[in-house]
Amino acid sequence: MNLSNKQKKHLKGLAHPLKPVVLLGQNGLTEGVLAEIENALNFHELIKVKVATDDREMKQLIIDAIVRETEAVNVAKIGHIVVLYRQSEEKKVDLPRK
Repeated sequence: MNLSNKQKKHLKGLAHPLKPVVLLGQNGLTEGVLAEIENALNFHELIKVKVATDDREMKQLIIDAIVRETEAVNVAKIGHIVVLYRQSEEKKVDLPRK
């Protein structure tokens, strides 16, 4: 799914007050963590995930793996927090037109 800049900006605004729903610990990206991200995306559509690692390359690899495995869109990355969006069947988030 490709989002326009207008749509990403809208999603960033909606995500601003949200708290991270999934926190990656020292075990990194495991099957259990991926399952939790999947469940959160199915339920909320727009979520924040906290990737707690100081290594920038490792953080980017983890984010890329999450996006690839969940087929979500990386809306924004701020520090250790990544904002993910994936539209569900019920369409809980209304996106502006492109």
